Amino acid sequence: MTTQVRYGQSNGGLVVLSDTQTIEVLAHFARERIPERSVHAKAAGAFGEFEVLEDVSDLTDANFLCGVGKKTPILCRLSTVGGEKGSSDTVRDVRGWATKFYTEEGIQDFVFNDLPVFFIRDPIKFPSMNRSHKRHPQTNVPDNSMFWDFHVNNPEGIHALMHLFGQRGIPASLRHINGFSVHTYTLNKADGSYVYVKWHFKPEGGIKTMDADTAVRLAGTEPDYHVKDLYKAIEAGDYPTWIVYVQVMTPEQVKTAPIDIFDCTYTWPYEKYPLRRIGRITLNKNVSGFGHATDIEQAAFSPSNMVPGIGPSADPVLQARMFSYPDAHRYRVGPNYFQLPPNRPHNKVYAPYVRDGPGTMNGNYGGDPDYVFSELRPVRASRRVQVPTHEHFAGEVTSFATQFTDRDFGQARQLWKIICSEENGEEQFLRNIVSTLTDLPDGLKKKVLDYLGNVDDRLKTLLESELAK
Repeated sequence: MTTQVRYGQSNGGLVVLSDTQTIEVLAHFARERIPERSVHAKAAGAFGEFEVLEDVSDLTDANFLCGVGKKTPILCRLSTVGGEKGSSDTVRDVRGWATKFYTEEGIQDFVFNDLPVFFIRDPIKFPSMNRSHKRHPQTNVPDNSMFWDFHVNNPEGIHALMHLFGQRGIPASLRHINGFSVHTYTLNKADGSYVYVKWHFKPEGGIKTMDADTAVRLAGTEPDYHVKDLYKAIEAGDYPTWIVYVQVMTPEQVKTAPIDIFDCTYTWPYEKYPLRRIGRITLNKNVSGFGHATDIEQAAFSPSNMVPGIGPSADPVLQARMFSYPDAHRYRVGPNYFQLPPNRPHNKVYAPYVRDGPGTMNGNYGGDPDYVFSELRPVRASRRVQVPTHEHFAGEVTSFATQFTDRDFGQARQLWKIICSEENGEEQFLRNIVSTLTDLPDGLKKKVLDYLGNVDDRLKTLLESELAK
């Protein structure tokens, strides 16, 4: 075996360990990629701003939401969920919508989806649900049997499935998708008053979707179609914008709410809890010279990042995500991920008890006490906010949230009627579903048809007819 010369003579010889340039290049190459996300691995991203359009001081005193015209810099990451980093953009999948607000009071993260509801309401099912949407552990290919086996045995996801297989399951562009908090949050004030809210981002350019045939074609010819579309639009000055709204529910209204407000498989009725406009999101700057890996892939979003004036609810899936996301970032990026440029607050932070460890970048605070409440170096918290205590009757803490009744089909039935009223809605929905059923074992196929028949007997009949062709 011969090896090209890198050290010493130019006409022969071996590479030796003193050729540190080669050693360093090879060592770096083996380590130059951080692990991709377990979910939401494939993404586009951009910087922009949020501008307050309406006064909401009656709901919250979060600084970045107070003052019409106030602007806050943001970073957005828009992603598919199930696929790997190299997967196609135009698959039928939920789109993740993560937004980091660099407020004067710290980082506010919103980690939303483009569908208004989720597939589960018990967080212990989260890993299983995501595995069922990914590749078969033996064949290493996506498997419709896994997908449907999970969902017929965890039927609370029927509402989300109806959205997924509808026309909005494949967007034409990331510039034309909704963003939904899915979970219930709170807006609160320093005096302890608060309301429950659900967040909505509505594209000013309208919703635009893609039919299955076009999506399949682009998956082969332009697998990065959505990433390119967003980048090119921003480069051309065609900045995408969204109006930010909230639905509001007071503690008194919770007592008579027609749904469990902490159940993320349900939406709030618009006629009873109308949208209230807050502001506008504009994406107007592509990634910096540092590149996509630094600005977007090292960006670490978490529902637990909240500024004063915004709080979580008792939604068990939200509560679990508040742990899971930072935990994933510590594994994927490192224990000091929050010190990296895209995750660093723009306001001054003094936290001398967060120091040391791989990748520390904060100067490590020298000799300052590395514990809280020191008389040697007294510090004062910027603000104290009373924590809402209303959940004791709005929802009890429980270990399980898997009970399912016929009532849980209610909103899916309403959505089916809407789908049937849309142009080509019913036809496309049937086609989208049937394409995932043809290769199922007969027993599982029957269970899926029975499951969907709970939405509407006619839906089951139509699917049976399509499968018989």
